[in-house]
Amino acid sequence: MSSIQPSADSGGEASPDAVAATPHASHSAPRRRPSTARAVAVLALVLVAALIPLLGPSAVLSGTGEAEAPGTAGITFLRTVMFAALCVQLGEIYAIRLARRVPGAPLDREPRSWAAYAAGAGIVAALGLASVVATGNLVPHQLSDMDIGGLYASRDGRLALLEVNAFIVALLCSRSRRPSTAALPLAAVIVAEALRAHSPVEDTPLIGTGLTLVHLTCGVLWAGGLLQVMRMLRLWRTFAPEAGAAVLGLYARVAAVLFAAITVTGVFSTLRRMPAGTVADQLTETAYGRTLLAKVLLVVVVAALALLARRRLRRATDPASAYSPARGEVIVLGLVVAVSALLTALPLPIRW
Repeated sequence: MSSIQPSADSGGEASPDAVAATPHASHSAPRRRPSTARAVAVLALVLVAALIPLLGPSAVLSGTGEAEAPGTAGITFLRTVMFAALCVQLGEIYAIRLARRVPGAPLDREPRSWAAYAAGAGIVAALGLASVVATGNLVPHQLSDMDIGGLYASRDGRLALLEVNAFIVALLCSRSRRPSTAALPLAAVIVAEALRAHSPVEDTPLIGTGLTLVHLTCGVLWAGGLLQVMRMLRLWRTFAPEAGAAVLGLYARVAAVLFAAITVTGVFSTLRRMPAGTVADQLTETAYGRTLLAKVLLVVVVAALALLARRRLRRATDPASAYSPARGEVIVLGLVVAVSALLTALPLPIRW
């Protein structure tokens, strides 16, 4: 995979030579139009994403008769941070690889890398999740509550330690001369999450693990890739808007495949946990089903925004008009990440 190097010119201003080489860039680039309504909308969505770990468990469990496990809110928050860290790091690697396929893309002017910060956040989140496992899946109140050595004795403990170590290696890779090598330890985190989600005692755990592996990988590339592509568009729009639109178009074609894979694996995973005849009832009567329904509705919104952006992108007269729905797509995908994290912390539906 291609590497990501922070650019010394990442401030967003084009050099005089670059401007001179593209005299018409300023006419084709989108103008910045401050919008109070847009800022309020973004702030509201960010606030909702932050409240999902705090209020989500109680809201979806209300009236179901299911008990909330200790620390559900905290686990949801930590797993949200971990999923977001995966999206940021793998998204950078993936988007730069796409950009290298676009002739004339100004790869010497890349957005400043967030990989090291994301890896640090991933380490903290993975340590928090490991501490919960070390306490017997309870929230530790003091160091003496945790059995650190016991992590090596259980499957969940070993997977938790693997995730911590993988994020540490990813941090070291992000500060190296070849930051794209972080893809390997980050892939290990995804594998660990797929294994953790399916106990060996359930029916056909390998099938479930495989479905989760594909689902999570495609979701991370979809959300993280779009975030990084939008950062490229923002940086390049003053001196290379055509290259930015080309990268977005290339991402859109691959995203269609990712969306199809996410849909197929999501449907099969749901049917494994909810028999076809009970899906309608469990989507409204169980916490897991309600959260899954909320995730599906958000994905539908994302798909609608994606289609709008792709349709505008095909209009050669004004490809920059695709930027606005693509930005909305990034924001709603952030909500999907938070809801997905909540889904992993809730009790599994009962197979009727």
